Amino acid sequence: MSLPRTWRPFGVRAAGGIFGLALVIVLVAAWISFPASVREQFTLWQRITTIALFGGFLAVEWGLMRCRATATSDGLTVVNGYRSRRFEWAQIVAVRMPAGAPWLSLDLDDGTTCAVMAIQGSDGLRAKRAYVALKALVG
Repeated sequence: MSLPRTWRPFGVRAAGGIFGLALVIVLVAAWISFPASVREQFTLWQRITTIALFGGFLAVEWGLMRCRATATSDGLTVVNGYRSRRFEWAQIVAVRMPAGAPWLSLDLDDGTTCAVMAIQGSDGLRAKRAYVALKALVG
């Protein structure tokens, strides 16, 4: 396998894009469909709350959609949501993805584990291929 190689979850990215776009369309269409007299009844705080909730949803959705794992000759960078971690290959003891696991996990040399949300079990064969490839890199 040639490096660098990046893995991203397919299902989460597809669902996030589709549902995010659908939410924007529904909210804009609902606001436009309200008569002016109804729109005027919304207070400033109600508008701010609605925008904040919408922004929060989009922030969570974006965090899930940006998950990735990038393998280079030097090591592996894992991005889960808004957190990024960098591991040298020697730090990774094992790669595991038991049947039914939501995503791949790394066993590290310090006794801890790290979830790799970029490789999700719900992606089926795609996830199995990524698991095999990453396991081969770890050795």
